[in-house]
Amino acid sequence: MTGTIVNVIAIIAGSALGLILKNKFPKKIHYIILQALGLCSLLIGMQMALKTTNILLTIFSLVIGGIIGELIGVENGLEKIGIQLKAKFSGNNSSERFVEGFITASLLFCVGSMAIVGSLQEGLNGSPDILYTKSFLDGMTSIAFSAAMGIGVLFSAVPTFLYQGGITLLAHLFKDILTPEIINEITAVGGILIIGIGFNLLELKKIRVGNLLPSLLIIFLLTKIF
Repeated sequence: MTGTIVNVIAIIAGSALGLILKNKFPKKIHYIILQALGLCSLLIGMQMALKTTNILLTIFSLVIGGIIGELIGVENGLEKIGIQLKAKFSGNNSSERFVEGFITASLLFCVGSMAIVGSLQEGLNGSPDILYTKSFLDGMTSIAFSAAMGIGVLFSAVPTFLYQGGITLLAHLFKDILTPEIINEITAVGGILIIGIGFNLLELKKIRVGNLLPSLLIIFLLTKIF
């Protein structure tokens, strides 16, 4: 899991640098950074979403996945983890955006197509090239995120390690199942989730993106069936 390990190190290093720079920027700079990241998230999400070749499967997966996510409380679970980390590691004087930073960064780093395809590539043929590229991008992004949202971004390295590492380790078991078509549809649904993150960053509408995460599993099943 060399690629995933490098990715985690990049997130931690970028977040640490962002925290160092945080106090050097006034609030209006933090605000414009979030706006820029929100717009970039919309662009990345739209590019990914356009990979779908069956919009009906995408719609069904989001609806079914959203219902499942609400019933089992995925977003609430992520928030509880963030609150526990905040209480344990950052004390009472920490940024009030700790939980938001943790959830937003975790979703952004894990949902993207590079996380899925890169982890699969390393698991199937031992090549970490895509994850190396993702590491650079995540490192740069984590600088901006942590400067604007605080130390919660640093802890997003944990779910990133578990998510990408799990995909890499399981890739061998699914090598005959994960066709290019399935990967494209998973990428498209992931893109829509990233668009939701963009809306949250821009404060246009609060979207519970965490509760839509089961959609990634649902689109895999629907694409495989149909």
